[in-house]
Amino acid sequence: MAEAMEQLVAATILQGSDAMYGRFLDVTAGAQERFEQQDWKSVQSALKKRINFYDLHVGLVAQQLKTMLDKQHATRSFLMGVKDAYSQLLDDYPRYDIAESFFNSVYCRIFDHRNIRRDKLFVNSSQGGRIPKYPTPLLKRYASNKNLIHTVERLLDDTPFTLAWENKARDVHRIVEALQLRLGPQLTSEIIIDMVREPFYRNKGAYLIGRIEMANQMRPLVIPVLINEQGELVVDACISDSDDVSVIFGFARSYFMVYAPAPAALVDFLSQLMPHKTPAQLYTAIGCQKHGKTELYREFLHHMDNSDDQFVIAPGIKGMVMSVFTLPSYGFVFKIIKDKFAPQKDITHAVVKEKYQLVKEHDRVGRMADTLDYRNFIFPRERFSEELIKELMDVAPSLIKLTNKEIHISHLYMERRMIPLNIYLEQANEEELREAVQEYGDAIKQLAAANIFAGDMLFKNFGVSRHSRVIFYDYDEIMYLTEVNFRRIPPPRFPEDEMAAEPWYSVGEYDVFPEEFRTFLLINPKIRSLFNELHSDLFDADYWKQLQSNIQQGQFNDVFPYSDDTRFNILRAKM
Repeated sequence: MAEAMEQLVAATILQGSDAMYGRFLDVTAGAQERFEQQDWKSVQSALKKRINFYDLHVGLVAQQLKTMLDKQHATRSFLMGVKDAYSQLLDDYPRYDIAESFFNSVYCRIFDHRNIRRDKLFVNSSQGGRIPKYPTPLLKRYASNKNLIHTVERLLDDTPFTLAWENKARDVHRIVEALQLRLGPQLTSEIIIDMVREPFYRNKGAYLIGRIEMANQMRPLVIPVLINEQGELVVDACISDSDDVSVIFGFARSYFMVYAPAPAALVDFLSQLMPHKTPAQLYTAIGCQKHGKTELYREFLHHMDNSDDQFVIAPGIKGMVMSVFTLPSYGFVFKIIKDKFAPQKDITHAVVKEKYQLVKEHDRVGRMADTLDYRNFIFPRERFSEELIKELMDVAPSLIKLTNKEIHISHLYMERRMIPLNIYLEQANEEELREAVQEYGDAIKQLAAANIFAGDMLFKNFGVSRHSRVIFYDYDEIMYLTEVNFRRIPPPRFPEDEMAAEPWYSVGEYDVFPEEFRTFLLINPKIRSLFNELHSDLFDADYWKQLQSNIQQGQFNDVFPYSDDTRFNILRAKM
């Protein structure tokens, strides 16, 4: 009887995982139509809908199991029996990775994130990293046969797009010229190109992704495709550098829409193109962010087993809403919401969480770091400095439970570690300073063009990535740009007005005066001079109002995840 119930529970959870991923694939399958119809608003709503499917189905299955079972089944032997039965169902299952994470989520939902131990969950996979067989061939192979132009032409002919090309012959020659220029002598007359059959869609672009094999070496190949004003397809660039491809799949960008019935196989291929990307990063990039959390936790445990340094308070100015700590040898930071905020922060814990969810669901345009949140995260106490333990107990005692051997944190966010911009600017040479100021202003402008106003734009709230990109990571004051009332400061009525402690003009809750940015941002004379040269428009209320008008009219500026130097039209314009 017990064994039959264990198998029934296991089957119920797997059916729930199937239903969830089926809807995930249904929304993903519509990406081509949304792209070809240039329905950019639906692109954003589809991203949000797909993210929310997971929690919806976890809740449905958890409720179903609570109806089926009673407290007598909550024994260790029964739970282990369910896990064993579930593992057997996954032996030849193509999405075992997603299904294991779904199992973990259902378990945590039923037990309210308590009693989380390795033996009861799929902390380690039951499948030993098995790469499942794809239902259809994942890749299509093209052999050059000493005619690279013909090979690239066939590659574009095989794409599933229904729109006409603006000038396919021109684009083919541009791709070949770019490959010859960048790969030079390495590009032999006989090469093999393997392309993922399904395009990757994100925002206004479609990406053809594959690899080039030549002379016993491999290079990635990414071909971004856009739609021109006449509704025709145009190849925008040809990218064959691993670092450049890594930026396209960066942690500050929205998730791709790519039809992947067996995501483990796709991630395995992508890892060959970007060897510095972890499975957690790649799963997250293709929209499987819940399994990305599982992989990130596995990577964290592996790192803990192979390091011995202590967690410390993260470098930088302490925040008024979040407390941040890190492990110096680890590439992520851990963020917790403080129990009480500084008096000037008129915000609630619920609103802070809503802001972080907004960032996950919005177009991040490569300027907002993605975060993954965890419940009841357990750390070994011996790895925490006493200073850090005191800090956590001082600022968030409601989240912390201490035992002799462990530290339990009931809710935290994990986020890629970066150099805080204020620290970077202090250490930068002349060239780095100029680049960082340019990047900082670009970040604010690109966020604004995507309808995000950063709110608190102090340098301490931005970080510098390993690719020297400036990325925003403090979200408690963000809002939609269209909600802000940008104003000029009215002239003083009397000379005494300028000396008064209070402003001589009214200030509403959502009023922002861009000319004030100079006062609190540009204390350093060098930075002030560079900012005035590169981004003086940010001090003009009319600039911000024009961005608002563009958004209200459905005009969203393009933000490309690759440099202008790789874009064909930009290159032609410079020639």
